[in-house]
Amino acid sequence: MTDNNVTHDITKGPAPLDGALDALAVLGRQLEELVEAAGEAGWHADTPAEGWDVATQIAHLHWTDRASLAAIGDKAEFDALVEGAVADPEGFVDTGARELALLPRAELLAKWREGRDELAARLESLDPGTQIVWFGPPMRPKSMAVARIMETFAHGYDVADGLGAVPPGSPVSDRAPGFNGTAAEVASLPFVARIGHRTRNFSFQLNGEEPPASEFGLALAAPGGDTVTFGPGDAEQTVTGSLRDFCLRVTQRMALRDTDLVATGADARRWLDITQAFAGLPGKGRD
Repeated sequence: MTDNNVTHDITKGPAPLDGALDALAVLGRQLEELVEAAGEAGWHADTPAEGWDVATQIAHLHWTDRASLAAIGDKAEFDALVEGAVADPEGFVDTGARELALLPRAELLAKWREGRDELAARLESLDPGTQIVWFGPPMRPKSMAVARIMETFAHGYDVADGLGAVPPGSPVSDRAPGFNGTAAEVASLPFVARIGHRTRNFSFQLNGEEPPASEFGLALAAPGGDTVTFGPGDAEQTVTGSLRDFCLRVTQRMALRDTDLVATGADARRWLDITQAFAGLPGKGRD
């Protein structure tokens, strides 16, 4: 049993990076290899995100790495990004990704790789208790590393879908390997689930609803047979199911009806309807 209640909380108190940077590095390399193998032919393949091809997905990951680096060490640049977000909350991320997606494929992949490596080095060099400014509440280094894992996981699925590494039209859990089921993806799941759990209240608030007063209990079956848990074991409101399906749901890469998740209690059921582990306006999710 993996009890995440006794490990470091990514939102409360300083925490070492543990295996977060390793998981992020391996996941990024795996996604890069998938894109490299597709060649120029796959660079502009459509993905499930409306209007985003593979190039735009990679550009978005690189844009966010650059924003993270600015948040750590370039106040003027980050302040300018915040001003852009305030001026155009619905479009500024999309605009940044589309501009970078115009770069030649080899150049963007190289810049993305360099940015990943630089961000990892900067995060590793920081004191665990450092408060890094962000578009929302400040984050500590581990929180930022976990957020990058979550985004790489989510956009990696979009890319794999666009490249045909997964058969279209089927629930993600049943799809063929390409991103799903690899060692890097499996290692990322507990990190993604943790940030999904910790953004429960955010999901309710984002939708104009009062967060439930009581904690939820989660028991999620990980690949290999372990169980990952969050929250009190005697909670009245619970969510059970597979760890992967939970991660795909909180990142809005899988429709709730296609998951094996079971919610007990009205509040828990509502959470699965609106859950969102990433910042920004309420997402549209997947049909």
